[in-house]
Amino acid sequence: MVALQTDVLIIGGGPAGLAAAIAARLKGFDVVVIDAARPPIDKACGEGLLPDGVEALCRLGVSLTSQDGFAFRGIRFVDNGGSLEAPFQGRNGLALRRTRLHAILTSRASELGIRLLWGTRVTEISSHPSCQWIVGADGMNSFVRRAANLDASTSHTIRFGFRRHYSLPPWTDFVEVHWGERCQIYVTPVSHEEIGVALLTWEAHLRLDDALQQFPELQKRLRSAKTASASRGGVTASRHLSSVVRDRTALIGDASGSVDAITGDGLSLAFRQAIALSEALWSGDIASYQAEHRRLARQPALMGRLLLLLDRFPRLRRRVFGLLTLEPAILAKLVAMHVSGPQPNPMPFME
Repeated sequence: MVALQTDVLIIGGGPAGLAAAIAARLKGFDVVVIDAARPPIDKACGEGLLPDGVEALCRLGVSLTSQDGFAFRGIRFVDNGGSLEAPFQGRNGLALRRTRLHAILTSRASELGIRLLWGTRVTEISSHPSCQWIVGADGMNSFVRRAANLDASTSHTIRFGFRRHYSLPPWTDFVEVHWGERCQIYVTPVSHEEIGVALLTWEAHLRLDDALQQFPELQKRLRSAKTASASRGGVTASRHLSSVVRDRTALIGDASGSVDAITGDGLSLAFRQAIALSEALWSGDIASYQAEHRRLARQPALMGRLLLLLDRFPRLRRRVFGLLTLEPAILAKLVAMHVSGPQPNPMPFME
């Protein structure tokens, strides 16, 4: 591969990598993004952006509206015939197809003059000596992370996810989380005519159609609906890395550790990390990103542990849900903390 001369080389052109590129470019850096895939890049995903994720994108000059997807005003938990609603306070989230989000971020990156090298595979990090900084945004099985010897982690759990879209108008402006036996099914309204249905499970062999048998009311709603996409599978993990920075290399998104998809916070967290990383690069102190990365991940990781605990112990979950039904203010406070978690320090973007 030809050597590249740039300030910031980002390996991985998914939403995390593109957000990191946009944030760095707005700080005045010359930026190149490399990815072995070609757009549109899709991935099994719940496809919902929490309010803080929408706000982070706004800071990057990426303004999303309901024309791009579907504004949702909270989360509804459904378990054992009962439901518990957790409305957001003041701001909505936005759900949209992963491919649509990728197209919007790609367009913003191109508009800023970021060089996008699609269909290009990186096989050796040391072949880019003319780059000031290297950012690994290449996902859970990150090549950059291994090459930089940043693979050491303090915790690691894996679950499995499967997603399919249906041509069906949403019946609610909430994202629904249906709890079953060692699994959850998310229903996300991604447009006014379409929903996404995603399964999260500990069982590698469980598929969406089989899991739906645990949820007869949901299964009945979907029975006559036309599928709008093929089923797509993936892995979701809770992983905390010992370090996300070494020398001139930094990690972002799933490459830098992750929270289980049950939190719905993966994309929003990556966008906040992108802003924090650009601030560290701009200051010339890449090591400062380590502390900020840890601070940003603390609350989503805590929420992930709590929700997985409720998943493992159904009787505890039902007792907790019963309590929250009687004390909705507690749930409102928890959700408010989760969707407006710690933000990166203010940064004066430059174009």
